Amino acid sequence: MMGQLPAAQNALFYEFSLEQHVPQDHLLRQIDRVLDFDAIRQHLSPYYSHTGRPSVDPELMIRMLLLGYCYGIRSERRLCEEVHFNLAYRWFCRLGLEDAVPDHSTFSKNRHGRFRESDLLRYVFNTVVSRCFEEGLVGGEGFAIDASLVRADASKERREDGPVDWTPSKTQTRAVKEYLEYLDQDESLNRKQKCVSLTDPMSQWSAAPGSADFYYSTNYLVDLSCNIIMDVEATPSHRQLEVATTRTMIERVEDLHEIRPRRLLGDTAYGSAENLDYLVSEMGIEPHIPVWDKTQRRTETFSVGDFEWDRTADQYRCPGNKVLRRRERNFKHLESDITKANTVIYRSRVADCRSCRLKAKCCPNTTFRKISRSIYEDSREVARSITSSQEYLATSFHERKKVEMQFAHMKHHLHLDRLRLRGLSGAGDEFLLVATAQNLRRMAKLLSQPPPVGGVSAPEFQNSA
Repeated sequence: MMGQLPAAQNALFYEFSLEQHVPQDHLLRQIDRVLDFDAIRQHLSPYYSHTGRPSVDPELMIRMLLLGYCYGIRSERRLCEEVHFNLAYRWFCRLGLEDAVPDHSTFSKNRHGRFRESDLLRYVFNTVVSRCFEEGLVGGEGFAIDASLVRADASKERREDGPVDWTPSKTQTRAVKEYLEYLDQDESLNRKQKCVSLTDPMSQWSAAPGSADFYYSTNYLVDLSCNIIMDVEATPSHRQLEVATTRTMIERVEDLHEIRPRRLLGDTAYGSAENLDYLVSEMGIEPHIPVWDKTQRRTETFSVGDFEWDRTADQYRCPGNKVLRRRERNFKHLESDITKANTVIYRSRVADCRSCRLKAKCCPNTTFRKISRSIYEDSREVARSITSSQEYLATSFHERKKVEMQFAHMKHHLHLDRLRLRGLSGAGDEFLLVATAQNLRRMAKLLSQPPPVGGVSAPEFQNSA
């Protein structure tokens, strides 16, 4: 006859092993093989007291955070529930069936306390990158750089037209206090803002993604060999601040891992004169980056490219065979002719332009022609020659899309399309965790793949009919 379970059982499990119920090819098993928490414990030991009640194990908290970002679990409250119910999650977090899961509030206390004081999340990220080096997943020949906007945890309704007078009488949240502290430490963050969020003032109002909102930018530096994220930096979504991370990330990778790429790939936003000069003159890196150039005129008049540059004489020669020189006036006090935009102005003579037959195609609305030449023009020429080469058109132009693939994976698979934490430090924490999760998933996938078998194919199917 048909059997039926009794209504109640005295014992559900007599013998149960989590180890036997997690498949050998499970993603968490692959990630667990490459994680090493011994160094992390040593890094955190100075921030814990040797007396008092034992705290929640920091390894458990880091494992739970990485678990959440690997599977796109955005809520810490939901993460605790998932670890409570899921056997594979319990195995990864080293929790037995009867072990209690930490309360979700513990994450906030440690994030604003020991984790931030010790810069733990940055340390965990660098540890994973070092492991990628050990496994031979980093080529180091070429890097790609780019930024992606992520919506901040700030309401569009709670905003004011900038600038905002932050007086002590106003109620200041943690994000506001952090914003004011950052402005005192870094003057570059004090930029003009059309709209300022009263909830998270460090976020940037932008309509670049299509809908106007407050955003932060995650900046990735990716190795082209296996798409490993070498470094990540959080900034407000402002172009100049994003470009400035080029220096920060390249130098940090060199200091930590003693590696400098031969070439750097990026889009036109990174083609500013100062950035290109930093790569060429200071670092000796080939900039496979289109030049940020506005010298090409849209009208039919002559552009800068129609003028011949004479380096020896330090002058331009126009299509009418007249010269354009730098300022020749004599001053009692020596003054620099370099403008605030780091350019030098070359001007033609009024008499030469007045009698020139090409004036209508050169300077029809002015009495003379002038050209602004960047003091970093030599580095810009290096970038122009590279981006017009066959190597760039055949390889680099397509390879720089690899960093965009990481952003697509971050948003669509790991669900990081809106931040949960506020402030620049909160955005940095989330970007570090998701980049660490991406590297772990990538490393686990590459290391678990069997070597290809050359010359072996499936047998040909023969129909017996």
